[in-house]
Amino acid sequence: MSHKIARIISTVFVPPSFTLIFFTALSFSLEKTFQKSLVMILVALIFGFFAPIILFLFMRKSGKLVDIDASVKEERTVPFLIAEIFYLIGLLILIFYKINIISIAFWFCYISNTLIIIFINKYWKISVHAMGAAGPAAAFILLFGWIGLFMFIVVALVGWSRIKLKCHSVSQVMAGALFGFMSTYIQIYLILKLFNHA
Repeated sequence: MSHKIARIISTVFVPPSFTLIFFTALSFSLEKTFQKSLVMILVALIFGFFAPIILFLFMRKSGKLVDIDASVKEERTVPFLIAEIFYLIGLLILIFYKINIISIAFWFCYISNTLIIIFINKYWKISVHAMGAAGPAAAFILLFGWIGLFMFIVVALVGWSRIKLKCHSVSQVMAGALFGFMSTYIQIYLILKLFNHA
Protein backbone atom coordinates (compact mmCIF):
# COMPACT_ATOMS: atom_id res chain seq x y z
CA MET A 1 0.00 0.00 0.00
CA SER A 2 2.77 2.46 0.90
CA HIS A 3 4.43 1.74 -2.45
CA LYS A 4 1.18 2.57 -4.28
CA ILE A 5 0.79 5.80 -2.31
CA ALA A 6 4.39 6.73 -3.15
CA ARG A 7 3.74 6.09 -6.84
CA ILE A 8 0.63 8.29 -6.79
CA ILE A 9 2.47 11.13 -5.06
CA SER A 10 5.44 10.84 -7.41
CA THR A 11 3.18 10.84 -10.48
CA VAL A 12 0.85 13.65 -9.40
CA PHE A 13 3.57 15.93 -8.08
CA VAL A 14 5.94 15.89 -11.04
CA PRO A 15 7.79 19.20 -11.52
CA PRO A 16 5.46 20.36 -14.36
CA SER A 17 2.50 20.11 -11.96
CA PHE A 18 4.09 22.67 -9.64
CA THR A 19 4.79 24.95 -12.59
CA LEU A 20 1.13 25.03 -13.60
CA ILE A 21 -0.18 25.36 -10.03
CA PHE A 22 2.22 28.09 -8.98
CA PHE A 23 1.91 30.25 -12.07
CA THR A 24 -1.86 29.98 -11.99
CA ALA A 25 -1.74 31.24 -8.40
CA LEU A 26 0.60 34.07 -9.40
CA SER A 27 -1.62 35.04 -12.32
CA PHE A 28 -4.54 35.74 -9.99
CA SER A 29 -2.52 37.37 -7.21
CA LEU A 30 -0.16 39.59 -9.23
CA GLU A 31 -1.73 40.52 -12.54
CA LYS A 32 -4.38 43.22 -12.83
CA THR A 33 -5.67 42.44 -16.31
CA PHE A 34 -7.37 39.33 -17.64
CA GLN A 35 -5.07 39.28 -20.68
CA LYS A 36 -1.88 39.06 -18.62
CA SER A 37 -3.37 36.45 -16.32
CA LEU A 38 -4.38 34.41 -19.34
CA VAL A 39 -0.91 34.73 -20.88
CA MET A 40 0.71 33.50 -17.67
CA ILE A 41 -1.58 30.51 -17.38
CA LEU A 42 -1.19 29.58 -21.04
CA VAL A 43 2.61 29.86 -20.92
CA ALA A 44 2.71 27.65 -17.82
CA LEU A 45 0.21 25.22 -19.33
CA ILE A 46 1.89 24.90 -22.74
CA PHE A 47 5.61 25.37 -22.08
CA GLY A 48 5.83 24.37 -18.42
CA PHE A 49 3.31 21.52 -18.27
CA PHE A 50 2.17 19.95 -21.54
CA ALA A 51 5.39 20.31 -23.56
CA PRO A 52 7.69 18.66 -20.96
CA ILE A 53 5.19 15.87 -20.27
CA ILE A 54 4.59 15.15 -23.97
CA LEU A 55 8.36 15.16 -24.52
CA PHE A 56 8.80 12.69 -21.67
CA LEU A 57 6.05 10.39 -22.95
CA PHE A 58 7.47 10.50 -26.48
CA MET A 59 10.96 9.62 -25.29
CA ARG A 60 9.61 6.87 -23.07
CA LYS A 61 7.59 5.36 -25.93
CA SER A 62 10.53 5.56 -28.33
CA GLY A 63 12.75 3.73 -25.85
CA LYS A 64 15.04 6.66 -25.10
CA LEU A 65 14.08 6.47 -21.42
CA VAL A 66 14.34 3.12 -19.71
CA ASP A 67 11.40 3.68 -17.33
CA ILE A 68 8.85 6.24 -16.15
CA ASP A 69 11.25 7.49 -13.48
CA ALA A 70 14.09 8.20 -15.93
CA SER A 71 16.26 6.29 -13.50
CA VAL A 72 19.33 6.27 -15.79
CA LYS A 73 20.95 9.65 -15.31
CA GLU A 74 22.66 9.60 -18.74
CA GLU A 75 19.21 9.51 -20.36
CA ARG A 76 18.14 12.72 -18.65
CA THR A 77 20.42 15.16 -20.47
CA VAL A 78 18.50 15.33 -23.76
CA PRO A 79 15.07 16.01 -22.22
CA PHE A 80 16.65 18.63 -19.95
CA LEU A 81 18.21 20.40 -22.95
CA ILE A 82 14.95 20.34 -24.91
CA ALA A 83 13.08 21.60 -21.84
CA GLU A 84 15.45 24.57 -21.81
CA ILE A 85 14.08 25.55 -25.23
CA PHE A 86 10.52 25.37 -23.89
CA TYR A 87 11.47 27.52 -20.91
CA LEU A 88 13.29 30.07 -23.06
CA ILE A 89 10.28 30.47 -25.36
CA GLY A 90 8.06 30.90 -22.30
CA LEU A 91 10.40 33.54 -20.86
CA LEU A 92 10.38 35.55 -24.09
CA ILE A 93 6.59 35.50 -24.17
CA LEU A 94 6.34 36.67 -20.55
CA ILE A 95 8.78 39.51 -21.25
CA PHE A 96 6.95 40.47 -24.47
CA TYR A 97 3.64 40.81 -22.63
CA LYS A 98 5.31 42.66 -19.75
CA ILE A 99 4.23 40.17 -17.13
CA ASN A 100 4.99 41.00 -13.49
CA ILE A 101 8.72 40.86 -12.76
CA ILE A 102 8.11 38.37 -9.93
CA SER A 103 6.67 35.85 -12.37
CA ILE A 104 9.46 36.49 -14.85
CA ALA A 105 12.05 36.02 -12.09
CA PHE A 106 10.54 32.70 -11.06
CA TRP A 107 10.32 31.51 -14.66
CA PHE A 108 13.97 32.47 -15.17
CA CYS A 109 14.82 30.10 -12.32
CA TYR A 110 13.56 27.21 -14.43
CA ILE A 111 16.15 28.05 -17.07
CA SER A 112 19.09 28.61 -14.73
CA ASN A 113 18.29 25.72 -12.39
CA THR A 114 17.90 23.30 -15.28
CA LEU A 115 21.28 24.35 -16.67
CA ILE A 116 22.86 23.58 -13.31
CA ILE A 117 20.99 20.26 -13.15
CA ILE A 118 22.42 19.29 -16.54
CA PHE A 119 25.92 19.85 -15.16
CA ILE A 120 25.26 18.00 -11.87
CA ASN A 121 23.57 15.16 -13.72
CA LYS A 122 26.84 14.31 -15.48
CA TYR A 123 28.23 13.16 -12.16
CA TRP A 124 25.30 12.55 -9.82
CA LYS A 125 21.56 11.89 -10.07
CA ILE A 126 20.13 14.70 -7.96
CA SER A 127 16.37 14.53 -7.33
CA VAL A 128 14.55 16.78 -9.78
CA HIS A 129 11.24 15.91 -8.11
CA ALA A 130 12.53 17.33 -4.83
CA MET A 131 13.85 20.41 -6.61
CA GLY A 132 10.54 20.87 -8.42
CA ALA A 133 8.73 20.97 -5.08
CA ALA A 134 11.28 23.00 -3.11
CA GLY A 135 11.64 25.77 -5.74
CA PRO A 136 7.97 26.84 -5.52
CA ALA A 137 8.21 26.53 -1.71
CA ALA A 138 11.01 29.10 -1.74
CA ALA A 139 9.00 31.41 -3.97
CA PHE A 140 5.89 31.06 -1.79
CA ILE A 141 7.84 31.94 1.36
CA LEU A 142 9.60 34.87 -0.29
CA LEU A 143 6.38 36.29 -1.72
CA PHE A 144 3.69 35.30 0.77
CA GLY A 145 5.54 34.89 4.05
CA TRP A 146 5.14 32.20 6.69
CA ILE A 147 2.13 30.59 5.00
CA GLY A 148 4.57 29.27 2.42
CA LEU A 149 6.02 26.98 5.10
CA PHE A 150 3.09 24.64 4.49
CA MET A 151 4.75 23.81 1.17
CA PHE A 152 7.38 21.87 3.09
CA ILE A 153 4.76 19.22 3.79
CA VAL A 154 4.51 18.64 0.05
CA VAL A 155 8.30 18.72 -0.31
CA ALA A 156 8.60 16.05 2.40
CA LEU A 157 5.93 13.86 0.80
CA VAL A 158 7.56 14.11 -2.62
CA GLY A 159 10.97 13.33 -1.16
CA TRP A 160 9.59 10.34 0.73
CA SER A 161 7.93 9.01 -2.42
CA ARG A 162 11.15 9.13 -4.42
CA ILE A 163 13.07 7.32 -1.69
CA LYS A 164 10.29 4.76 -1.22
CA LEU A 165 10.26 4.02 -4.95
CA LYS A 166 14.06 3.63 -4.80
CA CYS A 167 14.51 6.26 -7.49
CA HIS A 168 16.87 8.27 -5.28
CA SER A 169 18.90 7.99 -2.12
CA VAL A 170 18.20 10.16 0.92
CA SER A 171 21.20 12.34 0.06
CA GLN A 172 20.00 12.87 -3.52
CA VAL A 173 16.56 13.93 -2.31
CA MET A 174 17.95 16.22 0.40
CA ALA A 175 20.39 17.79 -2.06
CA GLY A 176 17.61 18.35 -4.59
CA ALA A 177 15.35 19.98 -2.01
CA LEU A 178 18.12 22.15 -0.59
CA PHE A 179 19.45 23.22 -3.97
CA GLY A 180 15.96 23.88 -5.36
CA PHE A 181 15.03 26.02 -2.38
CA MET A 182 18.25 28.00 -2.01
CA SER A 183 18.86 28.59 -5.70
CA THR A 184 15.29 29.74 -6.36
CA TYR A 185 15.11 31.93 -3.26
CA ILE A 186 18.44 33.66 -3.93
CA GLN A 187 17.76 34.23 -7.64
CA ILE A 188 14.29 35.69 -7.13
CA TYR A 189 15.54 37.87 -4.28
CA LEU A 190 18.42 39.25 -6.35
CA ILE A 191 16.30 39.85 -9.45
CA LEU A 192 13.69 41.72 -7.43
CA LYS A 193 16.44 43.74 -5.78
CA LEU A 194 17.88 44.56 -9.19
CA PHE A 195 14.52 45.84 -10.40
CA ASN A 196 13.75 47.57 -7.09
CA HIS A 197 10.87 45.27 -6.21
CA ALA A 198 12.19 44.11 -2.86
